[in-house]
Amino acid sequence: MNYAQLAFTETIKKIQEEVGSRNAYERMEKTSVVDGLTDNEINFISDMDSFYMASFGENSYPYIQHRGGPAGFIKVIDHKKIGIVDFAGNRQYISTGNISKNEKVALILISYPQRARLKLYAHAKIVDLKDNEELYNFLKPEEYKFRPERMIVFEIQAYDWNCPQHITPRYTAEQIEEALQPQKEYIISLENKIKELESKLSDK
Repeated sequence: MNYAQLAFTETIKKIQEEVGSRNAYERMEKTSVVDGLTDNEINFISDMDSFYMASFGENSYPYIQHRGGPAGFIKVIDHKKIGIVDFAGNRQYISTGNISKNEKVALILISYPQRARLKLYAHAKIVDLKDNEELYNFLKPEEYKFRPERMIVFEIQAYDWNCPQHITPRYTAEQIEEALQPQKEYIISLENKIKELESKLSDK
């Protein structure tokens, strides 16, 4: 899966030559071939609670949509396929319509705490819920309230990691709560010790 070979068109290569980055990327095109997702990508994808998807419309405009769910709602089917249950949303169905005419999509997955960004080219396939019950049972998130409308399977064509520059670290309320938990427990222990000392002093 050589992302550079797929991403770098002749026009893009010409711009790279003009700005002086072409030689470095040409070397990358010749060496950066990976056959499917590695454990690093699989673990990263499996922890995600959102991603961005770009599809291409009949109006000749790209369309970018945010998809979210519980951590782990993006399932790795195998080392070349990932999938989701498509939850009911605003009922515009722009991405669904675009994919029905053009299966080529681009995905970006970002971990703000890790300042990491994974970008993928994929072919998206809409799968009706009733057509593959086994797949639905695999993809559906547990202990999460949602109304399923369909499934989407992404056949990964290429992927690459972006540099962390300009990714501002952000944390969820749960992540902050987890990070502060040892401090809270320490404060509680100190408060209990203070109460014990006050009680002993009052008894004298």
